[in-house]
Amino acid sequence: MNIHGLQSNFCSAHSPLLPVQLPSRMESHLWYVLPEEVKSESLLNRYSELLSPSEKDNVLGMRGEELKKRALLARALVRTTISRYTNHRVDPRSLKFKKNNHGKPEVEWQIADDWQPPPLHFNISHTSSLIACGVTVDSPIGIDVEDKQRKLKNHILAFARRYFSSHEVEHLTSISDIEIQRQQFIKLWTLKEAYVKALGKGFSSAPFKTFTIRVRDAAKRGLHLSGDIDSEISEISVESLGPVNLTTNWQFSLLELAGSHYAAICMEKHKAVGEKGNAPMKLTVRRTIPFVEDECVTGTDAVLPIGGLNC
Repeated sequence: MNIHGLQSNFCSAHSPLLPVQLPSRMESHLWYVLPEEVKSESLLNRYSELLSPSEKDNVLGMRGEELKKRALLARALVRTTISRYTNHRVDPRSLKFKKNNHGKPEVEWQIADDWQPPPLHFNISHTSSLIACGVTVDSPIGIDVEDKQRKLKNHILAFARRYFSSHEVEHLTSISDIEIQRQQFIKLWTLKEAYVKALGKGFSSAPFKTFTIRVRDAAKRGLHLSGDIDSEISEISVESLGPVNLTTNWQFSLLELAGSHYAAICMEKHKAVGEKGNAPMKLTVRRTIPFVEDECVTGTDAVLPIGGLNC
């Protein structure tokens, strides 16, 4: 993959980035790209022109062409996605980023007298075959995507006892079917990862064992993560455990994405929502190849709600 000697006027050769309306309160937007769909060497070279010098160095430092490609797509997806919400005021190449004290990336807006930047929050997650970026307004967000076919090197229950709460381990132990148990483990892991990333404190400050994920169906029978949950009545919540005092004012959604992945989204409940704080999260999902095509896939087979969603 060649990322040198690039033209700077790449936008004229491809479709422009279409501006997108900001998410409403209690709404999240999820953008994803499938690396296998991006095969054009010239397009990859144009993506690299979006990156800062340090980002380019990080991409070039990856071992193997596939790792370099995924790293490039991840940075290009973040930059193009955020740029869409500025109504062409900010070029994706000019975006600057900073990290909080625990390493979570944030946009470092360049303030102008005649323009107020949007109060965007974003988070990114990826596997070898899917890269996703979540966006909210005024509410911190964390996302995680995991391949449904992810194989675990360790015994599932042994792994769960090491990282999960006793409630979650008890649930997994009650499942006799090994394949169903594996799927339930991945769903729980995805939700827990999204929560830690939304907190923005890092794994060391919020170990998985210090909180438990609870998913309740309409009859409030407790943990239930089967794919046929009615998305408008299921409820996903977090409960803090032990000496670590973690905040619990968060909303979750869990879905099957692109037929191959589980995706979890965690966003902080907006202070102005009031009594509607327990309403399902509204979600809009788009599949994209930046500068080539965008497709809203909400309500299609590419997005199958599992819990906490109102698509």
